[in-house]
Amino acid sequence: MSPRHYPEADLTRVQRHSIESRESKVELADLARPFSPEGSFREFLRTLPRQLAAPELLDLARAIARARRLGSPVLFMFGGHVIKCGLGPLVADLVERGVVTHLATNGSGVIHDLELAYFGATSEDVATRLDDGRFGFAIETAQIFARAVERAKATGSGLGSALGESLAQAPHAEASLFARAYAQGATLTVHVALGAEIVHQHPELDGAALGESSMRDFRVLAAALGELDANSVVLNVGSSVILPEVFLKGLTVARNLGAAAHGFTTANLDMLRPYRPMENVVRRPTRTGGRGIALTGHHEIMIPLLYGAVCANLEEGDAGSPQETTCSTP
Repeated sequence: MSPRHYPEADLTRVQRHSIESRESKVELADLARPFSPEGSFREFLRTLPRQLAAPELLDLARAIARARRLGSPVLFMFGGHVIKCGLGPLVADLVERGVVTHLATNGSGVIHDLELAYFGATSEDVATRLDDGRFGFAIETAQIFARAVERAKATGSGLGSALGESLAQAPHAEASLFARAYAQGATLTVHVALGAEIVHQHPELDGAALGESSMRDFRVLAAALGELDANSVVLNVGSSVILPEVFLKGLTVARNLGAAAHGFTTANLDMLRPYRPMENVVRRPTRTGGRGIALTGHHEIMIPLLYGAVCANLEEGDAGSPQETTCSTP
């Protein structure tokens, strides 16, 4: 039996054109350039390739710096890994410089911050301690958290405010994002999922008071979202479920109450691109205006890069705008 012969396309008949008439996505000006270690961080940023995520990182930094100069809100939502990866001091610096105006986190974010503030260490080995039921049963963490919840109940404050006040008195308050932000007067909100955090395993915690204080923080967040304008920025860093869902509900409350919260910039920074952050942070809130940005990478690399880029933009200013603040960049 001989091989079958199938019909073939006749390549001698194809229509061709000159490359001079073709649009190309990459040009010489887009290429990365070598960077001198003796140069400034601003010079390093100029050497990045003008492709894919690099321009988006720079655009986000410019948007944050512009919001600072114009006095518009910048909301920084974050999950626990931001603190575990050692990034709290960078975010705290942006709060102290008046760049970030509102911090919102889930239970794990503030628990890791609490342990660093009080004990100078955090993040246990879950796998090995889960084997014999020791995971999450550190007494001191639960007791401090529970006292903050009791304080919120007694004073009628939100959970974030009560925890910020507590952490401001901790031995290592200088290492705490919440403590430094509280001292600065930034808005702090904590949005819990019952049963999701180690402190929920302990008998001291008053579940009703916890729910009440976190519900109050939801209303605080919704009010803050009502202040968003076209120059505002909302960042979600490392929260795949809780904060994207809370943000979406808070935003619809703000708009339902008549706020003109449209046209702002949103960004999701994470190691993956889960469904909820992409929809609830990047796409849906900016559907009728504004811009959504997604940057994928490890927090311990991406956040320092963004921090440095924001600082560089603040130092340079926008098109002749006066310099209003500086960061510690070379």
